[in-house]
Amino acid sequence: MAQNNSEVEKRLWAVADELRANSGLKSSEYSTPVLGLIFLRYADYKFTEEEKALSGKSTGRRQTGKEDYQAQGVLYIRETARFKSLINLPEGENVGQKINDAMKDIETDNPSLSGILPKNYNAIENATLRELLKLLSPVPQNIEGDAFGKIYEYFLGEFARNEGAKGGEYYTPTSLVKLIVEIIEPYRGRILDHACGSGGMFVQSARFVQNHHKSPGSELAIYGEEKTADTVKLCKMNLAVHGLEGEILEGNSYYEDRHNSPGKFDFVMANPPFNVNKVDKERIKDDPRFPFGIPRTDNANYLWIQIFYSALNASGRAGFVMANSAADARASELEIRQQMIEAGVVDVMVAIGPNFFYTVTLPCTLWFLDRGKKNTPRADKVLFVDARNTYQQVDRAHREFTDQQLEFLANIVRLYRGEKLENAHQSAVMLTEKFPDNAYTDIPGLCKVETIKEIEAQGWSLNPGRYVGVAEGESDDFDFKERLEELNEELEKLNTEAHDLEERIAENVSMLLQGN
Repeated sequence: MAQNNSEVEKRLWAVADELRANSGLKSSEYSTPVLGLIFLRYADYKFTEEEKALSGKSTGRRQTGKEDYQAQGVLYIRETARFKSLINLPEGENVGQKINDAMKDIETDNPSLSGILPKNYNAIENATLRELLKLLSPVPQNIEGDAFGKIYEYFLGEFARNEGAKGGEYYTPTSLVKLIVEIIEPYRGRILDHACGSGGMFVQSARFVQNHHKSPGSELAIYGEEKTADTVKLCKMNLAVHGLEGEILEGNSYYEDRHNSPGKFDFVMANPPFNVNKVDKERIKDDPRFPFGIPRTDNANYLWIQIFYSALNASGRAGFVMANSAADARASELEIRQQMIEAGVVDVMVAIGPNFFYTVTLPCTLWFLDRGKKNTPRADKVLFVDARNTYQQVDRAHREFTDQQLEFLANIVRLYRGEKLENAHQSAVMLTEKFPDNAYTDIPGLCKVETIKEIEAQGWSLNPGRYVGVAEGESDDFDFKERLEELNEELEKLNTEAHDLEERIAENVSMLLQGN
């Protein structure tokens, strides 16, 4: 009988992390090589399974070859690169060099992986590499399903947790990714992530399609952009270990649009960096991706929001993570937000509590745009959901959603849209408690639908807390630390806006003086 996957992941991580501690390597030096070995074990496992299937098909006239494996979507692994060859290397062999050679051979035989796989195994001692190979060797005998993909994801998350801020650059917590996917519902079409990191949005989209009994390979076309070359490689390995392919290109999304995106995509998902400053606006002033204008403040949040919006086709949906402050930002950002609301593209806003990210404790907001809702009863409405009190505490500093909670939150959106409900994770109990008639209704403290006119009366705010209110009989659960962090983020934005205003005043005064 198969072991519980999550237990296997934890056991593998515990051993791998102990080996790292004994090796003297930093987590950032260790993560890519270990993820590369998980990839190699996956590729070898798939090759072995296909080898069995093809063994009965070869004839005296024609032996099976590289093309036969690749025709089945399986990477070709030559004998010297096989996992069994590496694990059985004699004592005294340079294991790091042999693994490097194996990675090079896999890239040679499978051009789609050219330049992607790690080849820095000489930096790790022979003894540590041998232990890692032994650790991963028995995996297929122990677990079922999408085993390697889940192990890869689990290791990605743990490395991100250990690497702090750097880890946050390439990893979005799975709970948030799953909720985005469940709400935008990428059943089929072209998917784009402008800040794709290690590719978690793509993996969860594929899993969504699988859960609805379709093949991701035939239903989804995956496109990504990422500014860091190493992270592009991490993403491509993550796709491969899940049996996926995509066009992942290196580029800085502020200035480069590697996929010529305006109007081309059915779905856009992203977790961009928050509150970035010093973007050179002169370089983007004529860019068609900013139809609502360039914000005057030195903050890139509303550049990202417009990048996501402009990539959507006429019926496209977007879901992305954004700083809380963006929902209430003033001045030119408010003007952009007003235009988007009046255009009828903002569909759902979800408030997320603190401690979902590994690297920061700040809460955030999930934004959902839908360019296809203009011809629906939702044309002039926005659904606000407050999910800050919905979570499972993982440890003192981290929270996540259970599968049941995720399904419950997504079903609130389905009720609002008039779509079929789902109950794969037994969320019907939670839903019936709040919506006994299985029909959408406003629930104080949880959800509220507002019209564009009502949003205008609130100064064009998209902050769910402003509309949803507090559940009857409950006090407003005031979290001093959370509120202080929110106020500090707002203060930083106001300081930036004040600095911008000072510069503009100085420029205007200078022009007036020169004119005199």
